[in-house]
Amino acid sequence: MSVVFIRAVILYVLLIFTVRLMGKRQIGELQPSELAITILISNIATLPVENTGIPLLTGIIPIITLAALDVIMSWLGMKSRRIRQFTCGKPIIIINGGQIDRKAMKSIRFTVDDLSASLREQGIFDISEVQFAVVETTGKLSVYQKFQNRSVTNQDMQLKGKDDDPPDIVISDGELVPAAMERLDVTEQWIENTLRREKIKPEDVFIMSVSPDKKYTVIPKNQRRYL
Repeated sequence: MSVVFIRAVILYVLLIFTVRLMGKRQIGELQPSELAITILISNIATLPVENTGIPLLTGIIPIITLAALDVIMSWLGMKSRRIRQFTCGKPIIIINGGQIDRKAMKSIRFTVDDLSASLREQGIFDISEVQFAVVETTGKLSVYQKFQNRSVTNQDMQLKGKDDDPPDIVISDGELVPAAMERLDVTEQWIENTLRREKIKPEDVFIMSVSPDKKYTVIPKNQRRYL
């Protein structure tokens, strides 16, 4: 039993490493080549855990090989459009000029139900509102609505303003977040002085967010008040 436990822990750590190496993506965002490698790796990883008679290296070596292959193919894809199209495919336009391209839909086996479901996910229930739509290589649908159906922007309203970066969390559950502090140019001393004025200790803070202009929001762990 201990052997199975140790093997599982080793393979778990290895899988975390390989997934991080391949990049941060959800299953629905994986390219075809990435999805294939993910499935292969998951199947290979189970073999040494289920059967202790299989050497651990029999599982480790293929996993590392597949992860390295994915990184190499990704690098080659950045250098060559042909390789990128071979491993990932290419986007397919299925609505152009407000007209549905049935031939394009048939080529990727994209049904009317698929189209309707993808549009509803983006809050579009009337297909006549769509000017342009393309099925991305991940299988997701990108939509460009007709002019009269697009959301009004600040530019449309001719509103004046400035572009500001959003606030970031500098304290999470009582712990400082160095990366956010560096981005916002906030020091630990500044945080301590700010919290001292609010009469709260850093370890008692659940969330503290700070904007680039040094405006802040503090949520205590007791959740009784907002500063």
